[in-house]
Amino acid sequence: MSLSLREQLLAAGLGTKKQAKQIEDQQRREAKRDPKGKASQNHAAAQAQAQAAKAARDQELNRKRQEEAERRARWAQIKQLIEQNAIARGETDEHFHFVHDGKVRRIYVDSQLRERIINGTVCIVRCEGRFHVVPAETAARIGEREPRAVIALNQQAQTTSPPAEDDPYKDFVVPDDLKW
Repeated sequence: MSLSLREQLLAAGLGTKKQAKQIEDQQRREAKRDPKGKASQNHAAAQAQAQAAKAARDQELNRKRQEEAERRARWAQIKQLIEQNAIARGETDEHFHFVHDGKVRRIYVDSQLRERIINGTVCIVRCEGRFHVVPAETAARIGEREPRAVIALNQQAQTTSPPAEDDPYKDFVVPDDLKW
């Protein structure tokens, strides 16, 4: 008759009877605490929950990657529109001042281009930190892709409220083509 593994280990001198007794007691206590394999059920539930959490993280990561790819594609389209439709500004010492992000900016333009900007036939757009002058139709197409890229100059005059009754400077109108 063959000996059990415990008896074989004891016979080979790899363990003592005291160690074997402790292991048996420990196995018996675990069996009482966990009847009918509840530990394996809890483990399976924990694994399923971990897999669901990992799937949710992966899905969120994929969504962020997709949004980033779409954003880059939009800016590539905007850059291409600007390159194809930009109006050459030429060499001049005259400049046009405008407000962008709460700061007064300036762009060098000649007098004819200045008049076209004031009339609204051309617009100023921003891409990669630089300002460009493009036709109004192109600016509208750029605005569909990214509204922050278009500098809206003509809307300022429309959105201003009428001067207050007690304003001492209400009779003095600041012209749109004021050179600074």
